[in-house]
This record gives sequence, C-alpha cells and structure tokens, in this order.
Amino acid sequence: MLFKKKEVAPSDKRRENRKSFSYYMQLSNANTKEIVGHLSDISTGGFKLDADSPLPLNKEFDFHLPLSSDVAQKPYMIFRARSKWCKTDPIDPFVYNVGFHLTSMDPEDRDIFVRVMQKYGAEKSSYDSKTTPQRSKRW
Repeated sequence: MLFKKKEVAPSDKRRENRKSFSYYMQLSNANTKEIVGHLSDISTGGFKLDADSPLPLNKEFDFHLPLSSDVAQKPYMIFRARSKWCKTDPIDPFVYNVGFHLTSMDPEDRDIFVRVMQKYGAEKSSYDSKTTPQRSKRW
C-alpha cells in the first residue's frame, strides 16, 4: 500500500507529532541486511535516521526493522521510505542525520509502526530539536 502524498501548505509541513526516539533501534537494508543506521526521531509520516555515512537523496530504501514482543507478534517488519535530506550531525561530525518519508507499508505494519512510535518515542523538547544524542562508534 502506498501512502498518497497529501498536499500541504509549506507552513503546515511539520505539523505531524514528531517524537525523539528513546530506544536504540537499528534499521537495516531489507535486501542486504547491512545496518543503515538507527532511529533518532519518528512520526507517523517519516523518521530521522542517524547513519555513519551520508546517504543519497531522493532514493527509495527497503528497510528491515526488528520488533520486540511488546509491539508486535512477529520478529520484524519491512517497509519502504524515501530519503529527503542528509546533513552532518551538529554535535558529532562522524554521524549523519538523514530524514525519510514513508512511502510504502502494509496496513498491519502501519499499526505496528504507530505502536513503536507511541512506546519508544518521547515528546520533543526545545533541547531535542537543536541536538541529537551522541551515538557514534568512533568516539
């Protein structure tokens, strides 16, 4: 199932309830199983991933997300998202923050994704919006 892009006025684009991600959850490439990064910010329409290297823009990625038994009765889910932006982390120069927009997800997995957001996401504070937790393996 593809989500249709809703036409939104520029001032309304970031009105989705975004949450900092308080749980270290890795996303890997669904085809190669290589780790792409880990979730650091999540909303119902997309997420921010912290990666060890820059990722290409406007590319579709098939992600594999491991699931715990407290959010789903299956071990993982696979979904598609498109990279929208990529920048060096403001605190850790060895980490790249990459923004993604969800483009394809099974309806059952959509419900699981929302549960993951509700269970592990924390309301963003003004401090969170200016910084990203340091998670580099290089320091």
